[in-house]
Amino acid sequence: MGLLRLLALAVLATQPGVAGGAETVGNSSVGIIEFSVGKFRYLELNRPFPEEAILRHISSNVTFLIFQIHSQHQNTTISFSNILLPSTSGTGTDKGLVFILRPEQSMCSWYLETLDAEPVQNVAIPLSYSERDPIPGGCNLEFDLDIDPNIYLAYDFFETTIKFAPANLGYERGTDPPPCDIRTGQDSRWRLQYDVYQYFLPENDLTEEGLLKHLQRMAEVPQVTANAIKVVTLTANDKTSVSFSSLRGQGVIYNVIVWDPFLNTSAAYVPVHTYACSFEAAESNCSSLGRVSTKVFFTLFAVLGLFICFFGHRFWKTELFFIGFIFMGFFFYIMITRLTPIEYDVRLILTAIAGSIGGIFLVAAWWRFGILMLCMLCVGLVLGFFISSVTFFTPLGNLTVFRNDDVFWVTFSCIAILIPVIFMGCLRILNILTCGFIGSYSVVLAVDSYLYTSLSYITLNVLKRALSTHFRGAFTNVPFQTNDFIILAVWGMLAVSGITLQMRREGGRPLFPPHPYKLWKRERERRVTNILDPSYHIPPLRERLYGQLTQIRELFQKEQPAGERTPLLL
Repeated sequence: MGLLRLLALAVLATQPGVAGGAETVGNSSVGIIEFSVGKFRYLELNRPFPEEAILRHISSNVTFLIFQIHSQHQNTTISFSNILLPSTSGTGTDKGLVFILRPEQSMCSWYLETLDAEPVQNVAIPLSYSERDPIPGGCNLEFDLDIDPNIYLAYDFFETTIKFAPANLGYERGTDPPPCDIRTGQDSRWRLQYDVYQYFLPENDLTEEGLLKHLQRMAEVPQVTANAIKVVTLTANDKTSVSFSSLRGQGVIYNVIVWDPFLNTSAAYVPVHTYACSFEAAESNCSSLGRVSTKVFFTLFAVLGLFICFFGHRFWKTELFFIGFIFMGFFFYIMITRLTPIEYDVRLILTAIAGSIGGIFLVAAWWRFGILMLCMLCVGLVLGFFISSVTFFTPLGNLTVFRNDDVFWVTFSCIAILIPVIFMGCLRILNILTCGFIGSYSVVLAVDSYLYTSLSYITLNVLKRALSTHFRGAFTNVPFQTNDFIILAVWGMLAVSGITLQMRREGGRPLFPPHPYKLWKRERERRVTNILDPSYHIPPLRERLYGQLTQIRELFQKEQPAGERTPLLL
């Protein structure tokens, strides 16, 4: 099986579109691996066999090298020597070292190994730079390596954060590096700029071969600028840390290009990747995105949502239950998550109970008081919340001004309130639009519990913003690929079909059903006064209940035998 995987990796390396091509696969049993500048090489590392990597025939115009090695989820150690020290080695899935070349040096070597029990598939490449190119991580003061070109990544449910060390200006072989913090003018490293790039892997692709192939498009500067999306540009005065919304189960590669505007030169850091999930976790790992409780919850929610999408206006009380469920469930989940450490499954059960209570309360309020404007205000706010979420799902949500919580929530609330105000004169249209859009969107949420889709982040980003105060600084970019186009088409078809069907069916009917309590009261009075109505002669409720209990009690009584039981006296 190991040979087949190596052959597959070799075939992938020959495909077009891969930066720099790739050499043949290295074998860990040889002990020494030869590399060429700018050439990717696939290799397999085993635990008992550390490897020595050698690069020969280095050109004299090369000032420094960056060697980088990548694997999917198993750690690899790269070191300047066969003795591992924190200041001369690094361990991880995406690691690299900077080699500052001495005068007349034309060869360098380093060591590779893994501590994992299973063989680790890697792709590695050495890249060369001249004296005019900036040195990534050349002014490192935070991490262990003296010159650290690595990007350090950390993630949780809410956000993924990358950090990197500042770069330094390039310099000739054999000379001292420019000082990092003595001067702050245009002749120092403070003139450098940092472009942060983001690259999305194909949706639902968790294969090792796919990752190693796409990592080759994020190693060199021309490939990064051609294939990735530039998210933000940082200056030397900015903090070298950027946050993104975590996309669980979606592969993402990040890289930073440091650019010298004075010399118009650039260099790339070592790219880093994440799926925002764990491959080794026993439960809820990258291969099984949704928990069972999540699938059950959103599947039932989608069934009710589909019914509302096509029949919500006709079954008015069912729709009110649906709206009340959303209202109460959303705010209750935020409250219980922020205030208690209860585990996720229990929170979801409690949310379902609280949402059901909210739905029943809204239905009861309509049945007893019949205040149409109050009910339609709730309906309009749900639609307004959704439209506001869609607005901030666009690139508008990444504007700097909306990183302030006050500005964000005021703007978000204004858009949400504006929707019921606009449709106040046509309440039936507002109600049918809410049924169509919200009911059909519940299907999107159900699909996301089984299969990744970026459309679920329309509302999930707002939920994250409400739950975490740190999420306000995260970029909320998401991929929009084939699966999303298909799900978007299905969602649009359901919404348009539901709205059209309800518009045509409800055209000649009353706008809304009459007040249920008044109808019940009127019917009760009619039965009391009309002696010809058969219901007039129906016994009171207490007598009917007593009669039912009597019948049930008789079922458990022993049957009495009939006839004479005593002997006749003669």
